[in-house]
Order: sequence, then structure tokens, then C-alpha cells
Amino acid sequence: MRPLLKSRRLQVRRGERQLVSNLDFALHPGELVAIVGPNGAGKSSLLTALAGLLPAEGEIFLQGSALAGLSRRQIARHLGFLAQDNEDPYPATVIETALIGRHPHIDFWRWESAADHLRARKALRAVGLAPAAERQVATLSGGERRRLAIATLLSQAPRVYLLDEPLEALDLAFQVKLLRLLRHLAALGGVGVMFSLHDLSLAARHADRVILLDGRGKATLGKPDEVLDPARLSTIYGCTIRRLEIQGMPFYLAR
Repeated sequence: MRPLLKSRRLQVRRGERQLVSNLDFALHPGELVAIVGPNGAGKSSLLTALAGLLPAEGEIFLQGSALAGLSRRQIARHLGFLAQDNEDPYPATVIETALIGRHPHIDFWRWESAADHLRARKALRAVGLAPAAERQVATLSGGERRRLAIATLLSQAPRVYLLDEPLEALDLAFQVKLLRLLRHLAALGGVGVMFSLHDLSLAARHADRVILLDGRGKATLGKPDEVLDPARLSTIYGCTIRRLEIQGMPFYLAR
């Protein structure tokens, strides 16, 4: 099966710092991949580079086509990127914001169709914001704005989801709901999902594979129980990390 997203010898730098060295990686349909590592290790930079929004060395392919040869509109039809920071520079309602996700699929100088509105409202229902559709975005809480950003991405309906700290500002119940929603999309929609997060326990329980960044260029890729080794994690994070198992679920604790 052809990968949805693939990197070959990918190198990501920030200034003089080498964050990722020669990463060969492929994201397949139905797969959830978590990116973990300490602050400043390069999680956001890696996702931004894979989205084509940060200069990087090496090659990136989106559904078999070189990312460098695609326009931003072409990329947006197949790849959705959720940034860590959400900005709302213009006054808009919740439904108007969710509809922005449909713009890559709409011809220039055309309005959103009834089908576009239907998809956007379905996305709002998925994140529990349907009752707030006509509210101004400025009236939403931080968590609600994060859920709206996710709904906009769902409205876009890409094949590849790149999510930078998608659980940020979300309460515990919606964190679990979102991770289950992403699993549902991957399983039934044939999409691929990559997301960064700090919670090692959630990464271990919900991801098919994990990319662990050490902040010095090394990326360890594999199944969660292989990559999230307490000794390795303790060295990278600079503290003692223990792995516990409760009712068959892994938990990671630092001390």
C-alpha cells in the first residue's frame, strides 16, 4: 500500500541546532503516529517541515508526489495542519470559521455549497460545538477555540492530519474523545494521523507507532512499547521515568 506521507533523509534544523537527522519515515492509511520528546526537541519543527511550511533538507512525498512540486492549494486538498497556536485575526462566527476548511476544495470566486455547509456542521457536531455555530469566535474559551480549530481541519477532510499538540487546552474528557475520534477517522476513513504531545501515557495507549526525538538529531521510531523504554526516556528527559501498568494500560511517571 502506497504511503500517504513519506520522508527520505529528512533533516530539520533550527538555527545551529540539528533537530532531526536523516529521517526515513512513511505514514500509512489507518495509522496513528505520536511524536514525543522534551521541550525544544523538535516536535513542532518536524511537523511543520512535513507540512512544507519549514525549510528542510531531504525529500518529502505526499501521496507519491514530491511536496516541493505542489502548490499550497494542492497540498491543502490532501494534508491538514493544526498549529500549536490558533489566531483569530478577523471577526467571524464559529460556522464561518469551520467553513474555511472547505476553501481548498472550492473553485476560485465560488461560494460554499450546501454540501460544504453540511460537512462543516458535521465537523462542529463531532467536537461538540454545533450549538455554538452562530456565536462569534471571540466569545469562545481557549478550549472551545482549540476544538473549533480541530473542527475546521475535519471540515477540510484531508487524507493526512498533522497535529501539533492537539490536546492543548482540552479537558480530560475531550482529550480522550479526540483521540478516539482520530482513531475512528484512521480506521474507517483511511487517513493517516501524526500528532505531537507530552503525555507519554496517552502516546503509549493510543498510537500505533511513536517517534521519540532526543533534541540532538536522533529520532527513534517504532512501536510504543519498544520506543518508550524507561531507561531511554530517563536519559533523554534527564529524570527518572518509571513505567507502570494498571488494568493492562501503560502509565509513565517521572520522579
